[in-house]
Amino acid sequence: MSAPTTLSEVFRNWRQATPEPALIDARGGADRRLPAREVSRLVASLALGLEKLGVKKGDRVALISGNRPEWHVVDFALHHLGAVNVPIYTTLLAPQIAHIMKDSGAKVCIAENPELLAKVLEAKGSCPDLAHVVLMEGQPPQGVRSWSDVCAPVSEEKAPEILESMVPRVSPQDLATIIYTSGTTGEPKGAMLTHDNFVFNAVSSASVQDWPPHSEVALSFLPLSHVLERLVDYILFYKGATIAYCGILEAGEALRRIRPHLFTAVPRFYEKVYDRIMAEGAHGSPLKQKIFQAAVEEALRAFRTGKKGLKYRLFDALVYKKIRNAFGGRLRFSISGGAPLPVYVGEFLHAVGIFVLEGYGLTETSPVITVNTTKKAKLGTVGPPIPGVEVKIAADGEILTRGRHVMKGYWNKPEATREAIDPEGWFHTGDIGELDEEGYLRITDRKKDILVTAGGKNIAPQPIENQLKTSKFVENAVLFGDRKPYVVALIVPNFEELTHWAQAKGIPTDNREALINHPAVLELYQGIVDQVNSGLARFETIKKFRLLPEPFTMDGGELTPTLKVKRRVILQRYGHLVDAMYSEGDGGSER
Repeated sequence: MSAPTTLSEVFRNWRQATPEPALIDARGGADRRLPAREVSRLVASLALGLEKLGVKKGDRVALISGNRPEWHVVDFALHHLGAVNVPIYTTLLAPQIAHIMKDSGAKVCIAENPELLAKVLEAKGSCPDLAHVVLMEGQPPQGVRSWSDVCAPVSEEKAPEILESMVPRVSPQDLATIIYTSGTTGEPKGAMLTHDNFVFNAVSSASVQDWPPHSEVALSFLPLSHVLERLVDYILFYKGATIAYCGILEAGEALRRIRPHLFTAVPRFYEKVYDRIMAEGAHGSPLKQKIFQAAVEEALRAFRTGKKGLKYRLFDALVYKKIRNAFGGRLRFSISGGAPLPVYVGEFLHAVGIFVLEGYGLTETSPVITVNTTKKAKLGTVGPPIPGVEVKIAADGEILTRGRHVMKGYWNKPEATREAIDPEGWFHTGDIGELDEEGYLRITDRKKDILVTAGGKNIAPQPIENQLKTSKFVENAVLFGDRKPYVVALIVPNFEELTHWAQAKGIPTDNREALINHPAVLELYQGIVDQVNSGLARFETIKKFRLLPEPFTMDGGELTPTLKVKRRVILQRYGHLVDAMYSEGDGGSER
């Protein structure tokens, strides 16, 4: 079979694979299995139905839905028509949805359920091009079409013929999607990705890993609106694998039930898993705590030396296997992307037999630029470039990349496109990094996040923030200090751990404001800051900090859908605390 050149050909690979793969709706524990022939029927049915609604090649169709088989039914129906999928995160608010639908000129919007439909209808008045709204499940109100009404009658026998007749409509350079960036630095921009962008990236990424074969299953819970999960799923379709879908809040239970061979997550997911493992190990009986601590030390020793002796095998039976079983016990590897994975988390998980492969990319690069492999992974790096991708480091340390993975440009934003892609075709990532002697890439920070202090010293905040987060008492941390005489931090406590600690000390925990201002609590966090400061240059050290009473959330606007911190929003919200840390003085000066 020849290599695919469009996403409709990728789907052809999947529907013709043997043994027959399937899509599984694992939401709510139902595990509804749709074999490839039924999925093909649904894709053909929806494609014909959307065509009847007037959707033609090049038209934009917005999709707001959680992970489920129907997400890809919509996706591949659009690909066969040559239409453009505009995915929208389910967590976005109506004004944000309105911006995406209006800017993209979406002709149709498909909403998963009545709750999401309500946001779409609120936004509809701002979207003059929006002709039709379709409800995936539930009873539609007047003026909204139901999924069943839109879908045309198609038999399983006729579906392959219908789909095959549509494959030639699309060429590799046709637009497949417009994905709006998460907007940590301002208004989201629509990255235009072609069929060739995705297919090149999928085939190249697949060539360097031992991907699950047809008989194995992957779990998809990172939102499909995120380009990484979408690309991983395209690889799985290309390889003919079975995919199970659920929401991120169901992931822990689904991992144990579905027992996948592969899944993808953002670093925060792995950090929370690590924190939970450590918390459980610390709260058992004294004997269990001692065994757990010894097991952790042995795992790390064996990992660092590459030698697994009798003691490791003993702890494997007692401790490590239980940890692997929490992931289902059949994992080949998992993927981490979207932000840097803390080295201590990756090292521990690798040490107990959970191989987390960290990669790097952006929405604009469809997305994979580099990735560690099952053959050779270097923790602390994001791996070497995948085949066919060029990477170089600019004079100021910025990572540049060139190749077939780079987007067509930003939708309706030619000036922003020219700023991002230079005349030689190099895409400027906005990230700072370095290549080691073997060509493995290490990310230092976001270029725009670099703090330039009043004394002209450059400080990369992320590594320092990650050091703070190694403490079990710290859930999140954000540093400030741009054009200021010294560095300060806002710290979000891990309130579960802090509450345990405070109760053991007899400190009241019913009022968070009082808790975070208690002298003993402030002393605890000062010790954490001092520990981190001890490994920093003088000008990098955190001179002052404030504890926050509430965690950062997506709903609160402080986090993107991939859990990246929006520094600008946090500074706007807590600017009075940051300003106070400077107006008080006595922070010292950098040296």
